[in-house]
Amino acid sequence: MLARLEDRPVATALLIGLAAQLLFLFHLGWPTAITFDEVHYVPAARALLTLDVPRNTEHPLFAKELIALGMALFGDNPIGWRIAASLAGSATVMGVFAFVWLLVRDRRAAVIAALLAILNQTLFIEARIAMLDPFLGAFVIWGIVLLLWSMRARTPGQAWRRWIAGGVALGLAVACKWTAAPYLIAAGCGFFWVRWRDMRRMRRPLLAIFSGRDQPHFPGLPAIPALLTLGLVSIAVYFLTFLPAFFYREEPLSLATLLPFQLAMYESQTQVLRAHPYQSSWWTWPLAIRPIWYFYEYDDGAQRGVLLLGNPVIMWSGLVAVLACFWTWVRTRAAAPLAVALLWVFSLAIWAIIPKSLGFYYYYYLSSILLCPPLALALRRYVPRREYWFVGAALIAFLYFYPIIAALPLSGPDAFNHWMWFDSWR
Repeated sequence: MLARLEDRPVATALLIGLAAQLLFLFHLGWPTAITFDEVHYVPAARALLTLDVPRNTEHPLFAKELIALGMALFGDNPIGWRIAASLAGSATVMGVFAFVWLLVRDRRAAVIAALLAILNQTLFIEARIAMLDPFLGAFVIWGIVLLLWSMRARTPGQAWRRWIAGGVALGLAVACKWTAAPYLIAAGCGFFWVRWRDMRRMRRPLLAIFSGRDQPHFPGLPAIPALLTLGLVSIAVYFLTFLPAFFYREEPLSLATLLPFQLAMYESQTQVLRAHPYQSSWWTWPLAIRPIWYFYEYDDGAQRGVLLLGNPVIMWSGLVAVLACFWTWVRTRAAAPLAVALLWVFSLAIWAIIPKSLGFYYYYYLSSILLCPPLALALRRYVPRREYWFVGAALIAFLYFYPIIAALPLSGPDAFNHWMWFDSWR
């Protein structure tokens, strides 16, 4: 069976995605109570179902619309709140597989990356809570995949269709959370980098970057029309997601208030907030210095907890893998290791730049997923055919932390101390 799957990447991705979905669904209803920032987004989803009055107006609507869809299908209960996030988590796992497979055409590396995404713990936790980040991650990852697929196209028609689909995905990502917007800029920079490398290899004039003719990558895509299309498609998709807000019974949006509403959202997101016990600086997130207790209460007959903490095996080894990928590029000039390393650096650097008065470890969610491709590529190059030993170590760590990331019954109020390696984790 494994040999047959080697020749069927789509079937492999679907099988891994199904396994991830089953894992995420197991006891999805724990905790039974509203958990962490669900206190903001579940009421906002309820408001979208009833269309009475807008709630949580500091963020765009699309992720909350997806939460509301889950509630419409499964009810206003823990399963209904979280089912859409679980599907987004599975889509993210399959997106990681597709990204690595398209990048290096190595199914083993793609499988390793997808398995590490499942085991990295942050994805598992975010796939089981009604927050914005699981949707942000899914659409950003698939936006990257679709644009990479466009790069690999054989005909201009294929390239354009995939390019536009990538714009749709990134537009939906921004419609979940504004922190996806920089990835549109990264997409444009990546397009020009690929074209620049191609022109150097083919010894063509650099101005040929702008032409869509005779291009080995993104065939038939002239640079300026392609980038304008990407921007316009993503902007159009973004604004379309606000359509339900035009039908609120109180304070509905209108065409006249749509743009001023964006300014109001910006002011809400950049306001100076009071200090918070869980706040942390962006540079501490890769080291997992200050995780967050999403939940630690008596619930459904037992003490339960959910600690947002990345898998230490993956989080800390991933930093070494990023350095290894940069080193691989220095020695070989291979583009793929450089691309995945730069993408992770970019994902973290965003938080060093954007005007947020407070930072929290869950902002690292997408970056933690983007550690998995560098890990897969570094393992492939430096410990070939031993990658699954590393996956096994990550699995052991995942099982060790499972009780406090899956809200399993604990022995008592002080049980959490068993997993507290450092005082800053408490």
